[in-house]
Amino acid sequence: MLRIYTNLKDAQSTILNRRRTETLLPDSLKQSLRRIFGRDLTPAAAVAEILADVRERGDAALHDWTQRIDGVNPDRLAIDRNEIAAAANRLPRDLIESLRFAADRIRQFHSYQPLPSWTTNELGGTLGQKMTPLDRVGVYVPGGTAPLPSTLLMSAIPAQVAGVKDVIVVTPPGRNTGTVPDVILAAAHVAGIDTIYRLGGAQAIGALAYGTQSIPRVDKIVGPGNLFVTLAKQQVFGLVGLDGLAGPTETVVVADDSANPVWVAADLLAQAEHDVLATAILFTPSLKLAEAVQVEVARQMEERSRASIIAASLAGQSGIVITRDVAEGVRLADEFAPEHMCLATENPEQWQGMVTHAGGLFIGERSFEVLGDYVAGPSHTMPTGGTARFASPLNALDFVRITSIIALDDKTAATLSVQAARIAQAEELDAHAQAALLRTV
Repeated sequence: MLRIYTNLKDAQSTILNRRRTETLLPDSLKQSLRRIFGRDLTPAAAVAEILADVRERGDAALHDWTQRIDGVNPDRLAIDRNEIAAAANRLPRDLIESLRFAADRIRQFHSYQPLPSWTTNELGGTLGQKMTPLDRVGVYVPGGTAPLPSTLLMSAIPAQVAGVKDVIVVTPPGRNTGTVPDVILAAAHVAGIDTIYRLGGAQAIGALAYGTQSIPRVDKIVGPGNLFVTLAKQQVFGLVGLDGLAGPTETVVVADDSANPVWVAADLLAQAEHDVLATAILFTPSLKLAEAVQVEVARQMEERSRASIIAASLAGQSGIVITRDVAEGVRLADEFAPEHMCLATENPEQWQGMVTHAGGLFIGERSFEVLGDYVAGPSHTMPTGGTARFASPLNALDFVRITSIIALDDKTAATLSVQAARIAQAEELDAHAQAALLRTV
């Protein structure tokens, strides 16, 4: 059952306390590590071992680790272009049309984002910035408990809009089958991606970061993954760029008496079904709504195919928090800095200005989070774990680099050199100062 917190301090010490979610490793994960490595290892140490092996042995290591972890060893890691196109032909036409619909909206949304190079002559000479797309980007598409074609679209299309010419995808092969779901391949076909590798986990991140005999090194890696993917991204950061370190997904709903409890419950369940560590929280001043949502969650959960995952999520780090009023609910939600914040209140626009810490802000009950997952337009890759305090959703700017342009005229250079030399001398860097003073004569 989804717990109702009438005491704010209880909520703050439990579901609103992110440090509390840093739990010990489950026994099942410890056993898997012991089976794969033959000894007890932390996840971070296991990832480091995999990455070192990939860096040293390249493709041979990729095949070995895929066999040990996924139970398969594909003859070829790369998926043939004809196989990608054939997968799209095997799927129902209406599903392909929905994928195309989503792709078109994602592309159109990101095309509105300005990516201008610019210069000015107002500061003497010419100063400016040059925008250049990255050369090659790697997109990680999780396999896990469910195929996620939406993640492929949401990650690859902003890169294409930014002008990246070479977008490659890695996605885990099915355990004991070695195949990639048709819907993933179809999404790649719809997006115009024809380079996909049957490869997942830390070894996939290593391949993208270091390059191997068959997989080219990339400039940036984007896309969410499990604990091992996240740790691998963390360990290769600096060698390649990253979109961020995704944690478990989270949604916060702020609602009042005007909200439909059936819809609110459905939105919380939609978030909870992602993962046992997913977070689904409702802030409301209405005990009546809270109790109605609690009943609806229990009723609707019985009809969901992933009920066991939902139950674990709701019991672990989810709940309903009773607030003094809507304003307090919005304030608490903003302090929590969630990946998704949904305003299901009367006149929800009036609260928009109070929100400064959210990956995505969903205003009104018709603008619900599931639409953001698939077809609204913005990328669904958003900052988690409170990183919305400083991070942003994946967007076209993540796929360009900025070069500063400095082309000063003689008069400006001479004037600036005096100031630069003075600061350099204060820093006791006399070679810097001398390089500047030479230009003053």
